[in-house]
Amino acid sequence: MRILIISDIHANYVAFDTVLEHAKGQWDYVWCLGDVVGYGPAPNECVERLQQLPHLCLAGNHDWAALDRLDIRTFNPDARRAVEWTRETLTEANTRWLEALPTTFVIGQYTLVHASPREPIWEYILEPLVAALNFPHFETPYCFVGHTHQPVIYQMLSETGETEAHRPVYDEPILLNGHRLIVNPGSVGQPRDTDPRAAYAILDFEKGIFEHRRIEYNIAETQRQMRNAGLPERLIARLEHGW
Repeated sequence: MRILIISDIHANYVAFDTVLEHAKGQWDYVWCLGDVVGYGPAPNECVERLQQLPHLCLAGNHDWAALDRLDIRTFNPDARRAVEWTRETLTEANTRWLEALPTTFVIGQYTLVHASPREPIWEYILEPLVAALNFPHFETPYCFVGHTHQPVIYQMLSETGETEAHRPVYDEPILLNGHRLIVNPGSVGQPRDTDPRAAYAILDFEKGIFEHRRIEYNIAETQRQMRNAGLPERLIARLEHGW
């Protein structure tokens, strides 16, 4: 079975649709690592499109913020405004769907979370030291995370916790060879690694073959939709820069 792994769509339907088209015919099931909504202009459209696909989906921090499960006073003003707009825009049915999302899922050799194994909703794994501290918090060989919007693979090198980071090489399948890994596919809807292209991954579930991917999408169209919705200009501008 081939898995389409996506994360951090952030209500960017144009990017989501582009990823689905780019990966068409190459997957059997979708793993979504959370943050379907937040920031972007199409929360209902993204939720409803995902529901049409064979999938499992986890809750992310912006999904929880839209449900009023987080104190958004800790968010910056632009993110706060986007959360409030998202709450007002989501339909009751889509809100109920978000409410039912789990925070952690384990299937076969893979643990799935949004942020980190020890803090599934909020912790950012942005460096090897933080990754090393998380390896004791899951039992499978591999853990898939999102949240940082930055594609990367963290590999545990020794039982003492020594860990190194590997930046993605796109469109080159790699064999997950039994070393313990924390893998981030990157963000579909709001990349933050200075590359504005939508990021996703493909996994051959049985063979353990994994591939990072990137694809350009119509950023200007998403920006147009955001301006029409009255979303903050800083959130609009950042899409073309990938930060």
